Amino acid sequence: MQITDVRLRKVVTEGRMKAIASITIDHEFVVHDIRVIDGNTGLFVAMPSKRTPDGEFRDIAHPITSSTRQMIQDAVLEVYYQDGADAMIKVKAPEEVVAMAE
Repeated sequence: MQITDVRLRKVVTEGRMKAIASITIDHEFVVHDIRVIDGNTGLFVAMPSKRTPDGEFRDIAHPITSSTRQMIQDAVLEVYYQDGADAMIKVKAPEEVVAMAE
């Protein structure tokens, strides 16, 4: 599996959310609304979620393995840091993407 595209949009708020990303997997499947969050120990990626009727949040889509989660986080944060945190939109073209896992 490869992350073949990452699109990132900076969020201008005072909260902990710093950006929203979309990733494309193997040129065939897109996951939108991945959030870059400034946590207590640094930036991390939160998968898209929705609020349930009881007020809790539940992931809409998420990786099954920790290695896949790490691959997604690495790809998104690489783009976030690539042109600095102030970049409004950064697109990582497929030819720039290195296979993250096989």
